[in-house]
Amino acid sequence: MTDAQRLTVVRTAHTVIYLVMASAAFTLLYAGVSGKHGRWLWAAVMLMGVEIVVFVSSGMRCPLTAIAERNGATRTGVSDTLLPERLTRHTLVFFGPLIALAFALLAARLFWFGWR
Repeated sequence: MTDAQRLTVVRTAHTVIYLVMASAAFTLLYAGVSGKHGRWLWAAVMLMGVEIVVFVSSGMRCPLTAIAERNGATRTGVSDTLLPERLTRHTLVFFGPLIALAFALLAARLFWFGWR
């Protein structure tokens, strides 16, 4: 497999993971605002927990970025997904506070209201 093919595989995998994790973040926010819950909420909590551990343990940088760069992605801009850079450029700045807010809302809802 060539570097270009490996890069395409990494970008595709990273894009799928990005979309799943974005969905999980919005799921957490929805649950925190609405109070609705179910197995889907716990799946989102687990996914986000794993994502946070991986991201923090990798020095606040996605490990797939390093793999993409080893296979030819450039460091200028976001080149490790198939999504447009304007969509992914500020991922941490956007999703970091959103995830913190979602977990805060979930914790507050659980503390004050239980899961009613």
